[in-house]
Amino acid sequence: MKNIIIRADDLGYSKGVNYGTYESVKNGLINNVGVMVNMKDTLHGLDLLKPFDLDIGMHTVICAGKPLTDPEKIPSLVTSNGLFKPSKVYRTAGYDVVNLDEVIIEIEAQYQYFLKIVGKKPDYFEAHAVYSANLLKGLEVVAERHNLPLLPFDLDLNPVKFKNNTTITTFMDSMKPNYDPYRTFADTVKFALASPEDNVPMMVCHPGYLDQSIIQQSSLTIPRTQEVDFLCDPKVAQEIEDKGLHLVRYTELS
Repeated sequence: MKNIIIRADDLGYSKGVNYGTYESVKNGLINNVGVMVNMKDTLHGLDLLKPFDLDIGMHTVICAGKPLTDPEKIPSLVTSNGLFKPSKVYRTAGYDVVNLDEVIIEIEAQYQYFLKIVGKKPDYFEAHAVYSANLLKGLEVVAERHNLPLLPFDLDLNPVKFKNNTTITTFMDSMKPNYDPYRTFADTVKFALASPEDNVPMMVCHPGYLDQSIIQQSSLTIPRTQEVDFLCDPKVAQEIEDKGLHLVRYTELS
């Protein structure tokens, strides 16, 4: 039986995202959920998912909402109003705007709050939306400090090592024009069937319903609703069963 990861990111981003994630867990395929611990709707999202046995990851944030650190201590990460710089700043700056020492402070603060509100260490440990070499290095530092299962990220979605024996290859197309989650799923399944068992494909989804909060904060909108429908489509679940695939959780990997 070949493994396949289907993950939901962004729990806490808004109530609409939380409800879409809830639907994708209760009536869909999701058994791995990444939490944005700094958002105003984080506790709402976690409360919705309390009845379910899931892997919960820390989806570290430096480009949305408010930091958990005093903004004066992390000036490279925030705007003049004390909020995180938007992702556009990181994409267009032409250099790494993140100060390593500052991002370590914020990652540590988010990790400590994760422990408080989730009640356990994250089942995987990674970052939201932006690529920064210093952000990745900061994650490495905090992961080593607390013995956390770091899931590295690569801007070009190249394969990355997870834990000791697993390679993860990412399929994430939700920001691309004419996005179709069924097509991305087909590519993910094709890869799973053709690859060694220790090279696991991961389809990253961002399920959610649209509310004013997400429309104001995120450039990713309609694909979120498409993914809820896709993830709850019984035909997709049947295809996974028919092809002998296992929806693996990060805690099952070594």
